[in-house]
Amino acid sequence: MYKSDGCRASPPARPFFRAPRSLLLTDPAVRRRRQALYLFFFLPGIALSSWVTRTPDVRDQLEVSTGEMGLILFGLSVGSMIGILCSGRFVERLGTRPVIVLGTSLIISATIVIGAGSAASSAPLVTAGLFLFGAGMGSGEVAVNVDGADVERLTGAPVLPTLHGCFSLGTVVGGLAGMTATAAGIPVHWHLAVITLAATGMLIHASRALPAGVGLSTRLRTSGPAKHSGPQVWKDRKLLLIGAIVLAMALAEGAANDWLPLLMVDGHGLDAAAGSLVYVGFAAAMTLGRFCGTFFLVRFGRARVLRASALSGALGLVLVIFSDNVAVAAASVLFWGLGASLGFPVALSAAGDSGPDQTARVSLVAIIGYVAFLVGPPALGFLGDHYGLRTAMVAVLVFVASAVLIAPAADTRDRTTATLDA
Repeated sequence: MYKSDGCRASPPARPFFRAPRSLLLTDPAVRRRRQALYLFFFLPGIALSSWVTRTPDVRDQLEVSTGEMGLILFGLSVGSMIGILCSGRFVERLGTRPVIVLGTSLIISATIVIGAGSAASSAPLVTAGLFLFGAGMGSGEVAVNVDGADVERLTGAPVLPTLHGCFSLGTVVGGLAGMTATAAGIPVHWHLAVITLAATGMLIHASRALPAGVGLSTRLRTSGPAKHSGPQVWKDRKLLLIGAIVLAMALAEGAANDWLPLLMVDGHGLDAAAGSLVYVGFAAAMTLGRFCGTFFLVRFGRARVLRASALSGALGLVLVIFSDNVAVAAASVLFWGLGASLGFPVALSAAGDSGPDQTARVSLVAIIGYVAFLVGPPALGFLGDHYGLRTAMVAVLVFVASAVLIAPAADTRDRTTATLDA
């Protein structure tokens, strides 16, 4: 809830996911904030899928190989690492709002630069655009997850799965637009210019609803600059296991976002438009899984849901990698998408509940997740250049299969209850 002076009041301690929904539905400030977060998750999704669905066209425009495309995507990795490594410290010192706005602004700027690079057939310019995109995603998305975890704490309701569902919804909308633009022969730069204009409007509208001060370090607010306490959370074994879960599942999501259209084109012989359509199917499965996830989380708990998700993702990957039937491979991405849908948001919720200093815990797990999501997939391009993209996806399969075994680490309810009782 919010006091009349605009400051956030500390809510009473509640058991996990047992708060009345009336708080979420009736408090105007919380409702506006949640709606703004919807847009801040939706916007990167539509920008990312707009780029991903045009990767075959961009590759042809630049006249590069799969390995060279992986090198271009390395710009995304470098930018991501810089944004990710700076984000937690920026959030603790500035709060989530300025970091979210800056990150989103970088994503919008990157979309224009990528389009310009495609129009000029300039691989360095596309690489620079991907660098900006990675920096924006790495910094802004860590901050927006910290803000979403704070809304979960305020309301006592599972919010992060729905917020990540908005990201997936954005990938569906952007994927459909990209597929249509590809089929119609619309140049990449004009397509991305339209996306940029729409994203700019969303940013201006949503930034007004975010409160200031969320995520600020308590020590910095009360006693000024102090030694950063981040390394202490690295000592928490349970938190590191949660980080391993999100690493595996975020890699599964990121691999599809970066490579699925090309995987279906090069690995299964589809044309570019059909490859984009398969990606849209993946994104739709992700969206469905995230919007329906709350129902299953409340009834079965995090550990069972994550285990079932990992099994589904592994099944989808097995069929995509090893089936030579194009129809089976295309349909199996639905299992892949459903499986990858809840790993990231559920692990972030578990991290926030795993102990004190929520900002540091959520930041750590979000950093691990975005390293996997943004940095891991470009490395698959180098494997794909030597062994083919289908074979390269075996590495993703190994990580997802390991998440089946460590899923119980995400069940932090008993630990949270003990902390609250203390």
